[in-house]
Amino acid sequence: MSSYRFILSGGGTGGHIYPAIAIANELKQRYPDASFLFVGAQDRMEMEKVPQAGYEIKGLWISGIQRKLTLKNLMFPFKLISSIWKAKKIVKSFKPDIAVGTGGYASGPLLKAASGKKIPCVLQEQNSFPGITNKWLAKNVEKIFVAYNGLDRFFPADKIIKSGNPVRQDLLKIDDKKEEGLKFFQLTKNCKTLFVMGGSLGARRINQLIEKELNFFKENNVQLIWQCGKLYFDEYKKHQGDTVKVHAFINDMKLAYAAADIIISRAGAISVSELAIVGKPVFFIPSPNVAEDHQTKNASAVVKNNAAVLIRENDLDTTFEETFLSVFNSEEKQKELGINIKAMALPNATSDIVDEIEKLIKKVA
Repeated sequence: MSSYRFILSGGGTGGHIYPAIAIANELKQRYPDASFLFVGAQDRMEMEKVPQAGYEIKGLWISGIQRKLTLKNLMFPFKLISSIWKAKKIVKSFKPDIAVGTGGYASGPLLKAASGKKIPCVLQEQNSFPGITNKWLAKNVEKIFVAYNGLDRFFPADKIIKSGNPVRQDLLKIDDKKEEGLKFFQLTKNCKTLFVMGGSLGARRINQLIEKELNFFKENNVQLIWQCGKLYFDEYKKHQGDTVKVHAFINDMKLAYAAADIIISRAGAISVSELAIVGKPVFFIPSPNVAEDHQTKNASAVVKNNAAVLIRENDLDTTFEETFLSVFNSEEKQKELGINIKAMALPNATSDIVDEIEKLIKKVA
């Protein structure tokens, strides 16, 4: 039977949306006649990104709980009841064979509604510290796909499969693309290249650091690919030059990764998984402004394998230059970090997850 019906939900951030799209793409490749429906939060970025990827999406009136007493918090019970009611209607009308949740507020009501109808459900958890929605759903699902060890502290051990995070498959073939990458960014072979990325919107503190250290990089013969983010491009584009290439957003990430010798990055789950596949020395500067400080936890899980360097935002002004040079001046250290992070890569995550989904739908078919 090839006309399966797949319902997927994940959103709020790219870290939840892109894994859901990657899983849908793999399912579509295997089952070209299948029907797909995404469910998201009606005012979040999934409502734009999912249709761009070619899939239909329905929105729920749902948002998270704020940490302090706000009007949004007072509205939360009403939003939750409304979303569960609408999710039940969507499930009843679409009649999915399986529901896939990748985290984010909307996946809560959807998977609750689907599991209530005895539809098999699976979760994909990107982080080393799970979000509130996935913890809430764990008892209602058949399988939970994770990217880190130790998640049996939060989820039933017999449901966990360590698959890794679905990432762009074009990153598997960048080893011979360095020259192409340097040419694309109009950089030279005679300098080391630092690639700085703070996420699609940008990271204020990382941008401030890079601006402050431009002379330091110049003195050390370092050229930059600097993805400063859409929010900050107007502020930093003035630094564009022969050795500093400033971009709001980079569409062809594989060429940026290929050109880089060293990388500075936030520690969102998908970035960490991509960087493991890329296998180059990385400095993680985790965002302290995320739920449960999960970026620091993601980075720490890599650092404990001697596979990256972690610098906290509070320490940037005092330790950045010394820490950077300790890696930059040691080919041996660069090689060691690159080999160790690559050893953590799980490049077949998407197909491994879909293999397990196939087993579940064939069992109930």
